[in-house]
Amino acid sequence: MSAPHLKLPHAVSRLRTERLARSAKPFLARGGIKGERCPGCRLVPSHCICELRPEVPTPVGMCLLMADIEPLKPSNTGWLIADVVPDTFAFGWTRTEVDPALLALLADPQWQAFVVFPDEFVAPERVVHAVPTLSKNLPSAQRPLFILLDATWPEARKMFRKSPYLNCLPVLSLAPDQVSRYQLRRSKRDDHFCTSEVASLCLELAGEPHAADTLQAYLDVYTHHYLQAKHQLPPDLLGVAHAHWRALKLA
Repeated sequence: MSAPHLKLPHAVSRLRTERLARSAKPFLARGGIKGERCPGCRLVPSHCICELRPEVPTPVGMCLLMADIEPLKPSNTGWLIADVVPDTFAFGWTRTEVDPALLALLADPQWQAFVVFPDEFVAPERVVHAVPTLSKNLPSAQRPLFILLDATWPEARKMFRKSPYLNCLPVLSLAPDQVSRYQLRRSKRDDHFCTSEVASLCLELAGEPHAADTLQAYLDVYTHHYLQAKHQLPPDLLGVAHAHWRALKLA
């Protein structure tokens, strides 16, 4: 059996490689650590979490539409979704072009796609607040595919408005009763969640609580290692994030 860090590159990793190939100059993350990073988890090697990388079997799919530099940011959490959810797809977004592979994915009859976006910006007839859960007795049922706009909030609003190929799809509006715990890039609003948190909420709605909990715990561990490395401190393997992770893995 292959070690976790030897798994094939996932969709976000491949998109990052493609984006780097088009770059005229190296990408430097603002305020982050400079120097070597693990290619598998984007952390400095001393804080690598590749051995913890989970992959949870789930019929749910995730489709990330990523703003131009999102795949390059070490703090991007779409990468974590692709680590956990096997059927994760990632596409770079531009206003003038659309990847034919994205259109093919949206047309694939095995999927029922939902654009995840706040209902305050959407015509009421397009909005849904729940998704059908899959039954093992209905193997031919369509699988939910959640389309996540992976960008800053101003960019995401622009992407939503200027992507006509999304106009025919239902819009899933989330109404979580918790606030975001994400610490690496902060929004001014507590009801703005990072992409990984949104994916976890979608998995929960789709009747996949184990995948949802795994993704949230994985985000917490990643966040802890990222911040400890930033402050030049070792990861606390006995701390809250790792304790939750171990409890989840043993459950």
